[in-house]
Amino acid sequence: MQRATFTSVLAEPRFRVLFGCRSLAIVADTLRMVALSILIFTTTGSPLLAALTFGIGFAPQAIGGLLFGALSDRIRPRLLISAGYAAECVSAAILAFTRPPVWLMLLIIALVACMTPVFMGAASRLVTEVLTGDRYVLGRSLWVTASSLAQLLGLTAGGIAAAALGPRAALVVSAGLHLTACVVTRLRLPDFATPATEASSVLRQTMRVNRILFATRPIRQLLLAHWLPPAFAVGAESLIVVYVQVRGLPSSYTGLLLACIPVGMIAGNLVVGRLMVPGPRLAAPIVLLIGLPFVAFAWNPHPVLLALLAVVSGTGFSYTLGLQKAFLAVVPEVSRGQAFGLLSTGLQTLQGIGPACFGALAEIIHPSTAIAAAGGATLLTAIWLWLRMRGGFEFMEAGSAGDQQSPVPQQAGLRTSRHLGDNRAEERDL
Repeated sequence: MQRATFTSVLAEPRFRVLFGCRSLAIVADTLRMVALSILIFTTTGSPLLAALTFGIGFAPQAIGGLLFGALSDRIRPRLLISAGYAAECVSAAILAFTRPPVWLMLLIIALVACMTPVFMGAASRLVTEVLTGDRYVLGRSLWVTASSLAQLLGLTAGGIAAAALGPRAALVVSAGLHLTACVVTRLRLPDFATPATEASSVLRQTMRVNRILFATRPIRQLLLAHWLPPAFAVGAESLIVVYVQVRGLPSSYTGLLLACIPVGMIAGNLVVGRLMVPGPRLAAPIVLLIGLPFVAFAWNPHPVLLALLAVVSGTGFSYTLGLQKAFLAVVPEVSRGQAFGLLSTGLQTLQGIGPACFGALAEIIHPSTAIAAAGGATLLTAIWLWLRMRGGFEFMEAGSAGDQQSPVPQQAGLRTSRHLGDNRAEERDL
């Protein structure tokens, strides 16, 4: 069988539409985040409100993922994804052309963020349908790489646009980019059907399927494997601003260190995705690359070495490529949209909690030590993942062999799409 390549992945027209529009939307999201933060800071003079604006799009995603995730499998994906981009467009336009109070600005962003896991779940489910086998792994590699590039572009363009045009004009640009993604999705993406789903309410189905996903041990462990390393890493990243100030380094060095991490992410995903066979057993050693560089911050290395360490840490995020097929293998097909939405929800939520925890720790100990502690927590996660593999993670082998049957009983997946009266019996079977 011919090995999958990036060229063969991009040759799939449906993936190109999803990939291109998502990349465009990430640029728009980042641009809006930077512009709105600048706008609120210049209006209020409050660093706290500016920081809150920067992260307001993350934490509310927990609400949407936990309460409305079933919509990813109940609404036609083209309609759902284009509606998501349209909502982003409208919110950016409202912020650009009106002058609402700060609390209303934050509320608008938070409301749209609540539904982000639903839109992302639908898009991720489509990727699993249009790309199979190793093409799926390479597709996810491109997806993550493009996200990192788009964030870099959005951060750069956001600062330039806000300085040259003003933050409100930058918000207009953000609205235009989201509108473009909406129109392209509506016109170029085929109208995929949705899986057969139950007739119960969205809230009831969402809660029940989430309970099934969490109760299934392989899925729960894979979710934690995806969630924990980024949570600790972002906790360390959030202290870089303080660390640079405490060490007396130039303020401009903060941006350099933060930019080195996505550079490493791009390199890691391209190398692991193309030159290696990113199986599950490769995940634990790669997670070590995330944590070890942050541990070295405790010794306050030379600024040049700090930048290199940040790049190395970024390469470690390619560990998820070794888990993607495993996660796909154990998730029931009828619930894939919600499962990927839940995966996204946990990532975003814990990346909001991580900075709060390690920021509080930095109030007690030196920032360099707090960063090292975050790196040490990442190393413990790598050890946990390695021990689980040695103990015989059933899903590891299932995920690395596409022709093997999922270790999750398919009957459990089918029960998420039919109305059953006895939920307790359903959980016992899992």
